[in-house]
Amino acid sequence: MIDRTAVRNNANYLRNVRPIDPEEIAEYIEGSPHPAVVRETLREEAFDLRLREREDGTFVPVEETPIDPPGWAPEALPEAYAFAVEDLLVREYGANWHRGESGDALRERVRRLKTDYLYENEVEYDRVAALGYAVYHLPAYYATVGYVLDDLTENGLLDRTLRVLDVGAGVGGPALGLHDYLPDDAVVDYHAVEPSAATEVLDRMLEETGRNFRTTVHETTAEAFLGLEGGGEGGDAGGADPATDDPFDLVLFGNVLSELADPVAVADAALDALAPDGSFVAFAPADRNTAIGLRRVERELVASGGDPGRDAEIYSPALRLWPDAVPSDRGWSFDVAPDLAVPPFQRRLDEATARGETDEPGEFVNVDVQFAYSILRRDGKRRVDVEASAERCARMAESERHVTDRVNLLAVKLSHDLSEGDNALYRVGDGSQATDHYLVCTRETALNRDLREAGYGSVVFVENGLVLWNEDEGAYNVVVDDETVVDLVAP
Repeated sequence: MIDRTAVRNNANYLRNVRPIDPEEIAEYIEGSPHPAVVRETLREEAFDLRLREREDGTFVPVEETPIDPPGWAPEALPEAYAFAVEDLLVREYGANWHRGESGDALRERVRRLKTDYLYENEVEYDRVAALGYAVYHLPAYYATVGYVLDDLTENGLLDRTLRVLDVGAGVGGPALGLHDYLPDDAVVDYHAVEPSAATEVLDRMLEETGRNFRTTVHETTAEAFLGLEGGGEGGDAGGADPATDDPFDLVLFGNVLSELADPVAVADAALDALAPDGSFVAFAPADRNTAIGLRRVERELVASGGDPGRDAEIYSPALRLWPDAVPSDRGWSFDVAPDLAVPPFQRRLDEATARGETDEPGEFVNVDVQFAYSILRRDGKRRVDVEASAERCARMAESERHVTDRVNLLAVKLSHDLSEGDNALYRVGDGSQATDHYLVCTRETALNRDLREAGYGSVVFVENGLVLWNEDEGAYNVVVDDETVVDLVAP
């Protein structure tokens, strides 16, 4: 048994002198342990010591500065990950995995997964389903996580040492995206919770991560891991897994809330495992059911006057601009990023599909990056510190009394252009709305151009917008025309 305290003490002594060499430390440890044993001990202690391992096998301190936005804009799933997916398929079915019975089985599972998501059916993952999930969903989920994390890094809220909990890690899309989003000098203690056969795929994908991305896969349910039921890996019956003894800097729920029996209870327990300055990050597909479901969970978790037990607040994107208000609209809101290139495994599966004369190709291609998301924090920080003023703005909750009037609004832009080529249409909210609100630009001018140019989650001030009721849609349309001024308050 190596003397860990001695290893730590020597590492702390050398950290500000020169790179820490396991061979050198071995000379100072009683019993002269093998350098390989010292190296493995340093790897296990690296997160707590804020050390990262270099390619030459030595260790150096991690910088104290937070992570900067990396300019995340992937054009394709990286080749190494695409190869790993195809490697799994070839191992399972052979080189012609996309043809014959194996191809038919994968296509049937992908179709079933799509149907289950659409109709909110319970999803079960055996090995075939996990492979189908990787083929169809992994690329877009890989890209999604980076766009969401941009909201945190723009304010310097991700440290270079991160303890991460990935609840419902699936086949590894969010994990790989996180890995590539972070700089090379980051050190990550990554914990995946996944009870299904997807872990067989996940393990293979995590082999592609770097030496400073230390991974642990907990093959158990989120409920058991977080202590909501017995059976946590290595834990006492009814207690949380010992891995939760130390708080997490980042908790991820990537496309999993809709699959949990009680997503609010699980997410609430995960908040308890979050560090005081950590971030709870959830995202979901942009379709109506999952996106609205995510927003429903968010609203249950966020502190309100009626539930003092909740201590989370919205960091982004659906900010509450009126501190005393709570929204009750549908909350169907999602962001859109550029499409990815079609990965080779999707192309092969799609091209081998038997089609009728009227069937269109592309059924098994999924490169759209569209997602709903929510970031919550316990320290009260928000992406932008902006609040509405009753002296200057009308509340969206009071739009009924303003129909046919022109008003000023402070609004969060919660969609890209939803029109089909006519007047530009943007979903907005201010945190008070009980009914869907849209800004409809009937005439763009230099004074309202900020509406189009503002990004998703930006805060805009709308001066002199015309409030109308849209009976067909059951929503309020606020017309932005040549009498309206739109200013970008916070990008």
